[in-house]
Amino acid sequence: MRFEEYPIHDLIKQQLAYLGFKRPTDIQFKAIQPIMKGEDVFAIAQTGTGKTAAFVIPILNDLMKHKAHSKAPRCLVLAPTRELAHQITEVFKEIGKKTDVRIASVMGGVEQENQIQQLRKGVDVIVATPGRVFDLRSQGFLVLDELRYLVLDEADRMLDLGFDEDIKAIHKLSPKKNRQTLFFSATITKKIKSLAYDVVREAIRIQISPKDLITKNVDHAFITVEMDDKRFFLENMIQEYPDYKFVVFVRTKVRCERVVAAMERVGIKSEALHGGKEQQDRFDILDRFRNGENKILVTTDVAARGIDIPGVDYVINYDIPDMEEQYVHRVGRTGRGTSKGQALAFCSPEERPLLDAIQVYIETEIEELEINKHDYKAILEDTEDVTYNWQKLLDQANEEDGTSDKW
Repeated sequence: MRFEEYPIHDLIKQQLAYLGFKRPTDIQFKAIQPIMKGEDVFAIAQTGTGKTAAFVIPILNDLMKHKAHSKAPRCLVLAPTRELAHQITEVFKEIGKKTDVRIASVMGGVEQENQIQQLRKGVDVIVATPGRVFDLRSQGFLVLDELRYLVLDEADRMLDLGFDEDIKAIHKLSPKKNRQTLFFSATITKKIKSLAYDVVREAIRIQISPKDLITKNVDHAFITVEMDDKRFFLENMIQEYPDYKFVVFVRTKVRCERVVAAMERVGIKSEALHGGKEQQDRFDILDRFRNGENKILVTTDVAARGIDIPGVDYVINYDIPDMEEQYVHRVGRTGRGTSKGQALAFCSPEERPLLDAIQVYIETEIEELEINKHDYKAILEDTEDVTYNWQKLLDQANEEDGTSDKW
């Protein structure tokens, strides 16, 4: 079934065609029609399956059919992170570009005055993080009495971040009659089931579970490298593929800044993305990476989940993640849709147990790219960071005065 055959508003169909949406993905095919029929939905679908559009399309269609009679929002979408909330907002705006549906994002980390002004003018769809919802409601700027839709996206991540009680509280504050609850999660556990059955009623259950946790569009490999040598191997990779787009994952924001500084010393431009950055700076960094102004993003796991960045050629696990599922989310930033991608892990000897646990979790053996001692040493010596590479400095000095310390 093609999107042009769906009973949706012509303005939405035209925009879907313009965006290249022809046929629905599995989650879209299974979710759109039940949502249009007024059913609650409990869906399990991995990031990258098209689930955002699965709820955006039917919600926009319904809001177009039923015009607003007040300024109060009729749809509230809750997301675990500000980056994901921003991305969902952009999907609503893209698909709803030809419509008159009013869309806004409400989140912490930025000044709330602009958000308050939008709410005063009137908004149909709000995409929010839970904390700012409570802030604005307690101040009297946000009313939830006319909600037709409550959407929980990446609910498992919200549980990880401790938002379960906030979700239940928001659910209780919104109207019980004539409201649909749409619950989306990447994983299913007892805790997820418990939360879902607290907020949905007689829901249609949809599960899109690929047999493989990691897409076949991505080639996976690792190299064994000492912790202190990782910067030189990253430099070597980037120099070898100067036109590629890299996402480099590190464990902490301190490591993030150190890697960016190390790349700067060798003339490689990169940007750091982590929770210590101001929120608007984080949005700007992601925008520059999306549009190609910067091709190397060094980030903590803040960008590992739900963030759709087109054209990523390589994911580098500079640090092996502590949690096995984070590997899946990290490498999911490349090889999206029908594109091919590469994932390479820099594994220090002390990190090997973490990598072994990941291989058990994904039920796949990750290929080791073995590096002999000669090549390993050559990569260290080929660095442009001459302030660090004393051997290279010594060799250059010896060449200049015609001597050598080598027999």
